[in-house]
Amino acid sequence: MAESVKPLKGRVLLTGGSGFIASHTLDALLDDGFGVVASARSHARGRRILDSVDPTRRERVSYVVVEDVAKDGAFDAVFEADPNFDYVVHTASPYHLNVEDPIKDFLDPAINGTTGLLRSIKAYSPATKRVVITSSGAAIINPLHHANVYDETCWAPWTREHALNPKRSYEASKVLSEKAAWSFMEAEKPSFDLVTINCTYTFGPIQRNITSLDAINTSNHRVRDLVLGRVEGGLKPTEPVFVFVDVRDVALAHVRAITVPAAGGNRFYVVGGYFSNKRIADIVGRCRPDLAAHLPSGDAARDDLPDNVYAFDNGKSRRVLGLEYTGLEKSIRDTVQSILEVAAVEERAREGSAYT
Repeated sequence: MAESVKPLKGRVLLTGGSGFIASHTLDALLDDGFGVVASARSHARGRRILDSVDPTRRERVSYVVVEDVAKDGAFDAVFEADPNFDYVVHTASPYHLNVEDPIKDFLDPAINGTTGLLRSIKAYSPATKRVVITSSGAAIINPLHHANVYDETCWAPWTREHALNPKRSYEASKVLSEKAAWSFMEAEKPSFDLVTINCTYTFGPIQRNITSLDAINTSNHRVRDLVLGRVEGGLKPTEPVFVFVDVRDVALAHVRAITVPAAGGNRFYVVGGYFSNKRIADIVGRCRPDLAAHLPSGDAARDDLPDNVYAFDNGKSRRVLGLEYTGLEKSIRDTVQSILEVAAVEERAREGSAYT
């Protein structure tokens, strides 16, 4: 029987479908037999999502346009038109370094986007059994006073006042949006349950639908800059976060959060191990010796991973979700390969434009 006519395992709305984590989550959902409707901010982004999917699986994927998740009722029309989603995976939340307006750039999309989505599901999608939200290790880690061991019981201390400081806007948005989601569940008692995936710095192959290396996810910037020789004056400090996870493990965590009944009502701290910028640079040099000339050396490449770095406990994600984490070496090697593939495409395009 051809894959396209197999019965679906269920239907999933995947928000922020063109993002880094979402692109891999889309693959993992399709691998597991789900049909997926991805939300995108424009038809152009939606078409890129479809074009990135293997043609043999493309008829199990479609998209809807949600231009601004922060607007009141942004998702109402989606569920009014199609109330038959079994699950919702919410990855749409901003993460970048160019903060101009903390409220507009981070707080509104994160908080209003999350609570607005939950309200829409409750009002218009009675079939939905579970919602999985991509939260962050930023809602767990307190860089002002590190815990000895971080796990799902930990909450970062950030408040709305902290969020007005551009240096804290992202972290505060993740704390406040996740707390708002759990508060909604407690107050509204909807028919669906909730899971949050608190993933840390996320490395791994960049998404297929990317059009420029300038658009890759922020965590992978440090790998890109090493590969392209953009690191000048030595490695930047790794602190305050020294833990990473591979994006494919994050994607699998989202799928397992749907498929494992016991996951409902839980946070999961999804973290694979430790990293430093020095360790990443060393892996880049080992897997691509031809790039060694671009990499910092000597005192400029000091490893700043502390001997007494805080510990983490990812046992809950291993026990409940069955995750087995990818090591730093493989994660960075695969990231480097994906970056070089896109760089080659960009180079061919520049060479082509030079002759037109």
